[in-house]
Amino acid sequence: MLDNWTRLIIRKRRIVIALWLLALALGAFSSTKLNSHLTIALTIPGSASEHSDVMLTQHFHENIEGTFTVIYPFKSASATELKGFEDRIAIAATAIPTGIVTQEKAIGGTLYVNINSSLSLSKAASYTDGLRTALKNAGLSGALVTGPPAIQSDVTPILANDLHRGELLGLFIALLILIVALGFSSQILIPVLFAAGSISATVGLIYLIAQKFLVVLYIPNIVELIGLGLAIDYSLLILFRFRKEYAASPQDLDGSIVRTMASAGRTVALSGMTVAITLTSLILVPIPFVRSLGVASVLVPLVSLAAAFTLQPALLSLLKSQASDSKLRTAVFSRLPELIARRPFIVAISSLIALVGLALPIYSLHITPSSFTAVPAQLESQKALSLATAAVGTGVITPNQLLIDLGADGEASSAAIVQARDALSAVLLKNSEIVVVAAGGKPPYVDPTERYLRIFVIGRHSFGAPQSQALVQELRALKLSHYGFPNSAKLYIGGAAAQGLDLIHVLSRTFPWIGLLALLITFLLLLRAFKSLVLPIKAIVLDLISLGVTFGIVVLAFGDQKFAKVLGIYHLNAIEAWAAVFLVVLLFGVSMDYEIFIISRIKEAKDRGLANADAITEGVAQTGIVVTSAALIFIGAVSGLALGRFAGLQEIGIGLVFGVLIDATIVRGLLLPSVMVLLGRWNWWLPASIARIIKTSPRPLNEVRG
Repeated sequence: MLDNWTRLIIRKRRIVIALWLLALALGAFSSTKLNSHLTIALTIPGSASEHSDVMLTQHFHENIEGTFTVIYPFKSASATELKGFEDRIAIAATAIPTGIVTQEKAIGGTLYVNINSSLSLSKAASYTDGLRTALKNAGLSGALVTGPPAIQSDVTPILANDLHRGELLGLFIALLILIVALGFSSQILIPVLFAAGSISATVGLIYLIAQKFLVVLYIPNIVELIGLGLAIDYSLLILFRFRKEYAASPQDLDGSIVRTMASAGRTVALSGMTVAITLTSLILVPIPFVRSLGVASVLVPLVSLAAAFTLQPALLSLLKSQASDSKLRTAVFSRLPELIARRPFIVAISSLIALVGLALPIYSLHITPSSFTAVPAQLESQKALSLATAAVGTGVITPNQLLIDLGADGEASSAAIVQARDALSAVLLKNSEIVVVAAGGKPPYVDPTERYLRIFVIGRHSFGAPQSQALVQELRALKLSHYGFPNSAKLYIGGAAAQGLDLIHVLSRTFPWIGLLALLITFLLLLRAFKSLVLPIKAIVLDLISLGVTFGIVVLAFGDQKFAKVLGIYHLNAIEAWAAVFLVVLLFGVSMDYEIFIISRIKEAKDRGLANADAITEGVAQTGIVVTSAALIFIGAVSGLALGRFAGLQEIGIGLVFGVLIDATIVRGLLLPSVMVLLGRWNWWLPASIARIIKTSPRPLNEVRG
């Protein structure tokens, strides 16, 4: 069936290429329109923090995503002057449709004003520049605008610039490595065209998805840079196999392509499906932010697979010219596996010692929901946050909000409730973690019906810090009746700190089980493909080792100030939760890619009748240049993330750069073959009971040639 399909593609190659060129054009058009549909919104469905957000919207008529914050340092001012500042900000607020001032606070010589609107986050972001201009026209040139819409407005062009730089860097590195690996040949164009078509088609699909569903602002950077590396890897694997097939039968071009797709094509299919399965696990996480990463990212391997079985054969039939393989490259990648086969125990132990040493810093790993400080300092929205934190403390950016449902209208102004509110505020102020407690009997502290009461609690630390998370837990544990509130009163805690705590709670509760499910499916997939019980287990163990090493390096890189300075990245004490989860899933899939590339060739050699050690030596030698080239190209592509200006993307980039480097060299280049040599015939053992389940022939140990 695959043979017939490949021959059909070859016959219709001009139509196939024309369709991919159309996908390329549509994807390029979609990329220019995509940013207006992206968001930085984060909600945790069903959580207490989401319930608080709903209450703010329904009862206090505040739209968090459409709210700007104006920060104006006035140093000293009379009450009349302060009122004048507030009036001018209110006039400037009219530059935003439905814009209205909802909160005004003067703390430490700085005026904080919230401007609420009914606009969506993306729509509100488009009015950021207009608000800034209106403030200047009102004589408030020192006013700084921040808040979710302003942050999104400021961040979008920076991300686009980082993406452009990353793409140029990744493409430049890819071309250099392709020249080294393939020589000067027109075939160098095949992986490049393959990647361009795959990425463009993926972006086009994401644009369609963004019309109806939440899509995170970071997704273009992640998808396009990772897609560049992954697509070229798949194309390169097929291309290397084709060169060998065509060199053996130069008179039979079509047959060479068919044989290539039957062998390397199937390997790519298995690799792509493995990556897709691991990325699909993100879709099962009940958080829209994480799900959008999963939906968008899983399109990368799926679209690349579509290109592998359509565009790649068509391009091979047109660009068949090739350069001969370098004898030096062949000698280098043939000599190493021979040395490993002679000293497998020493190589395995040495590799494990090195890997354990690199993984040790993982014990200092801390997870944070996010960070407002690890963004470019030159952005006005970030300058505003820095000004606010310098004046009051980092907690002022994201105050906790205590929302109390009193159960009946008009209760908030009763003497008993006022007394209870003041008693609660007084106790909260005694907490060493709390800097400011703001409460009152008028808006924004009370809703129009006076059924709901709000108290602002500003902590000393940023919302992602352990102290802030502990404070949220303390606030949620408060017993309102102890302060004079009726037993029927209900307490809800809102704000970024509460949302961050809910994020980590949901991820820690769901992701391990989802990850185990992905491991099980991957195991079954590899079990069927390799027809071995041991090889899938070994593959998963090696992947877990790679993950441990990667997170050890990430912790060291960001946690040590000297390393961070050398690498040009943020110095951070914790890794963002979403970035950690995404890195686990993606690195597992990419590492498994290289495992499948190598094991597939070893299995081919073993199936031809070679002894275990000889099959390993041949398989590693044959795939050495492929895996090395693929890894270096992938590293070059994702280095654009590491060189970006946002902490979460830097964490993913650094993790992938060093994780793939270690995986392709120490783990797959040294540990994998040495362990397989030591395992001997156990590599190919498949008990009859397992063979029946996967509907294949068993391989009893006594029948396996060592």
